[in-house]
Amino acid sequence: MTPTTPAAAVPTKLMTVDEYWEFVDRPENHDRMFELRRGRVVEMPRPKKPHGIVCTRIGTQLQNYADRVGRGYVLSNDTGVVLEEEPGTVVGPDVAYCVDANEYDEVEPRWVETPPVLAVEVLSPTNKTTEMNEKVADYLRAGVRVVWLADPETKTLTVYRPDRSLVVLKPGDDLTADELPGFACKVGDFFRLPGDKPAAPPAPPAA
Repeated sequence: MTPTTPAAAVPTKLMTVDEYWEFVDRPENHDRMFELRRGRVVEMPRPKKPHGIVCTRIGTQLQNYADRVGRGYVLSNDTGVVLEEEPGTVVGPDVAYCVDANEYDEVEPRWVETPPVLAVEVLSPTNKTTEMNEKVADYLRAGVRVVWLADPETKTLTVYRPDRSLVVLKPGDDLTADELPGFACKVGDFFRLPGDKPAAPPAPPAA
């Protein structure tokens, strides 16, 4: 068996957004996951199965919504989103909903520089509360209008908005969003497989 080459150490020097782009594009880094937080490169662990399932189900609900209303697009796979140029901050939301383009050929080939309407983070066992709180604050400060934090273990969804108290929703709760007019589903829809009992349909909006 051919021995594998050890991964290069994560650089400790602070980077700009452009320097970070060159760093992650190196061949030896193509199979690794990073974020740039205030100029500091942070390597991210590979997600586990529950994380991937929840990300896919949230992304599917949002893509169905985008197709229905004919506006926006959905990002997954930790696509880079530039939150700040100085100090450089480039994060990879698990799912995001953007409206800066409405046709495929309009999408820029690099990272997202217009703040998404919605950023979604799915908790992993390795996530630290302080780091996640900081990341949510970075999203909101950069202009993201709403952040969803999904917890596969408790099957809850915490909703964050600027200048408003957070809201924790349980599986049986209806999820709507002023930022996504007409979007509606049950929180439990994010945490189920085909063999699970379907969540009840969301209640119709009040007249």
